[in-house]
Amino acid sequence: MLDKKLLIELQEYIELHLSKTVFPVCEAQRCEDRSVYYDLQSRDLEDFIENNRKPTFNQVLFNFIDKKDVSDLDIYKRAGIDRRHFSKIRSNPHYKLGKNTAIALALALELNKKEMDKLLSAAGYSLSDSDTFDLVIQFCVEKKIYDIPNVNQALDYFSLKPLIGVLE
Repeated sequence: MLDKKLLIELQEYIELHLSKTVFPVCEAQRCEDRSVYYDLQSRDLEDFIENNRKPTFNQVLFNFIDKKDVSDLDIYKRAGIDRRHFSKIRSNPHYKLGKNTAIALALALELNKKEMDKLLSAAGYSLSDSDTFDLVIQFCVEKKIYDIPNVNQALDYFSLKPLIGVLE
């Protein structure tokens, strides 16, 4: 639990860095009843974020594209993504794409399991061992089945929605 002074510093930090929106810290009577669990300074939080931040999805994606020496056009066509959508991914480092799109890009790049995990993690996703959809994707990667129509066929076998588009 953060103390009132630190919450006020946080509010000032947000106002300074994002916008002029005012966020109420808390009601006076509720704040008095709470004890402080951590003596966290705002600089500690900034240092933590700075030291632990990983590359964005588009940084990881375009690093893989460069490493595999393939063109953007080849990748977004193989992934079944249109040019405008791919352009959003390229131009906006904070663009939040869907899990299926991230998986389709990983398949288009023919990434192995470790590389796919890295790419998905950069987008805020992972493949679960308790989800049928995710297990189908993992199976396809292990068996080097990277063609989207074939992956969609495997998903359809389990009556799951296709990765991108419709079955061909």
